[in-house]
Amino acid sequence: MSIILGIDPGYDRLGFAIIAVNGSRAKAIDFGVITTNKSDDFGCRLLQLEKDLTYLIKEHKPDLLVMEKLFTTVNQKTAMKVAESRGVVTLTVARYKLPVVEFTPNQVKSAVTGNGAADKKAVQKMVTKLFNLSHVPKPDDAADALAIALTGIGRLNLLTK
Repeated sequence: MSIILGIDPGYDRLGFAIIAVNGSRAKAIDFGVITTNKSDDFGCRLLQLEKDLTYLIKEHKPDLLVMEKLFTTVNQKTAMKVAESRGVVTLTVARYKLPVVEFTPNQVKSAVTGNGAADKKAVQKMVTKLFNLSHVPKPDDAADALAIALTGIGRLNLLTK
């Protein structure tokens, strides 16, 4: 059995998912969001992300980190802050020598739904079905992290062969 940590990067809310993979079967172990306090200065918010991510890594001991690639956004200020949070994720997982795989949003949508142009509701519906969850994961960042983790299964299989 292998463990994948999926990350939907952000600094206000960072989606995470821990899935266990056994052959072609995947089970959601833990998922949610790491939130930071909007009133804290940005450096403190990044430090909170690092602390919480370190906890997840120590608790679940993942074999692979799968993260969504940064996509161009209209708001460059937001894009820069998300890029900095991705840097914190990259640095944190490097400390634990975790391999990192990145996928674009369209690659994740295509892997989970079969359609790279699928909307959020379609991704959420498939994640709920594939993991046999009783309800759609909330907030959206948690569902996205599950989809991202699921997309990494093929890469995990390549690493373990």
